Amino acid sequence: MKTNNPSGTPLAILLVEDNQSHSQLIMRSFEDNRVANTIHLVTDGEAALQYIFRQGPYADPQRSPRPHVILLDLRLPKIDGLEVLRRIKSTPEFNMIPIIILTTSEAESDVAAAYRNHANSYLVKPVDFPKFTKLMRDLGFYWLGWNINPWS
Repeated sequence: MKTNNPSGTPLAILLVEDNQSHSQLIMRSFEDNRVANTIHLVTDGEAALQYIFRQGPYADPQRSPRPHVILLDLRLPKIDGLEVLRRIKSTPEFNMIPIIILTTSEAESDVAAAYRNHANSYLVKPVDFPKFTKLMRDLGFYWLGWNINPWS
């Protein structure tokens, strides 16, 4: 799939997911649907913030490019996804990065809290494999192919 990036280079996706089977499924779904982007995986909220703020092992911008889109789980070790969302969206340098909540939680309180903290989208991971694959394909086409963003 062609990315909607003026330079034509692959877009950087930051995937924040602690469940290994979910992260593999997401990456495989993108690959199977030819979503031509680079996925950077971190497995907890602390690592996500270090990546965004280029701290610790993520200090090198060549190895940790600024993401064009963040796929963020809510239930994360160390720092939960809502706090990660709040910190990123409250930082002017990063608040325009689209953050898509990708979680198993359908709780109204989680949905409300995510949007209160300026999530761009809230998606519930289907337990059915074909539905999950379709969600990933549609997500890839919309956020990475059709949606226009102010890429920096």
